[in-house]
Parts: sequence; C-alpha cells; structure tokens
Amino acid sequence: MPLAANLRYYAAEPLLGNKTDLRMKKLLIITTCIASLSITACSGVHLVHKIDVQQGNVITQDQVNQLEPGMSRRQVQFIMGSPMIADVFHQDRWDYIYRMKPGYGEVVEERISLFFKDDVLSSTSGTVHPQPDSTDSSQPKQVTLVVPPEERVEPGIFNKLWHWLTFRKAGEDSYVASKDK
Repeated sequence: MPLAANLRYYAAEPLLGNKTDLRMKKLLIITTCIASLSITACSGVHLVHKIDVQQGNVITQDQVNQLEPGMSRRQVQFIMGSPMIADVFHQDRWDYIYRMKPGYGEVVEERISLFFKDDVLSSTSGTVHPQPDSTDSSQPKQVTLVVPPEERVEPGIFNKLWHWLTFRKAGEDSYVASKDK
C-alpha cells in the first residue's frame, strides 16, 4: 500500500477545555476588572508624596525690620544675605525673592527690592515692608523655653539580657563605667 493510503484525516474538535480552565479564565477577567476599578477609584486620593519646594532667599519680618535707610551694602548683605538678583544694568537695585511651593497647598511668594544711592540703602519696595517696632527698646525681649521631661522607656528583653551578661545595671553605659576608674 502506498504511504498516502495509510494516512487518515480526523476532523479536529474545538478545544473547549475542561471546566476548571473556564473558571480560571472567568476569575482572571473578574480580578482584572476589580483591580482596574479600584485603581481608578483611588485616583482622587493623594497616594504620591509631593515635597515642599523652596526657592530663593528666606525673607523674614525680623530681617526686614533691621533694614534702615543709610546702611551700607555690606551691612545689608550681612542682614539679608546675598541678593537673589543683582542686575548688571541696575547695580543700585538688589532683589530678594522667596518662593515656597508646598506639596499640597497654595504657593507663598515674598519679594523685596532694595534701592541704593551712593552705595547706601535709600528705599525698599515689595510684598514685605518694615514695620515699626511696637515694643519698648529698653525692655529686653523675654523668651520662654519649655523643655519636656525625658520619658522613661522600659528596656526590652535583649537589653536586659545584654546588661545581665556584661554585669552592668540597666541605666549604666560603658563610657560611664570607664570614667569611674
């Protein structure tokens, strides 16, 4: 018999798979749908940490209150620091700019421009202005410093074991023991 006569052709049945394969495919589809819905539902929540971005010179009211007309450039630079913008074409003007962009919140921007005449501070302009000192200068400023008491934390089991092995008390450190000798 010829070789072609021995070959028989069978019609292939469609592969339906068993019931567990179908269940797994359905479970995969359902899981994918639930995951995609949960990701889109969380898009309104801030999951990403955004850092605060500070740019320029920090300008405080205390610094601006120390500025007085008639100060030299060196005195102003000692109080305010180096200017953010020192224009070559306008050498009698120093600009200090501070911009704070918090991760979540509104941008804070402060500016002050200092104008010099004959290397002496003549005027200021901007968003921060010198305020007259309302306190009596003969009275020194009082500062209250509150120091919280130190908390006593009970040592853990490993700390107790270590002190037991080294023949030391729980509050005693190695450098304290060496000072006593």
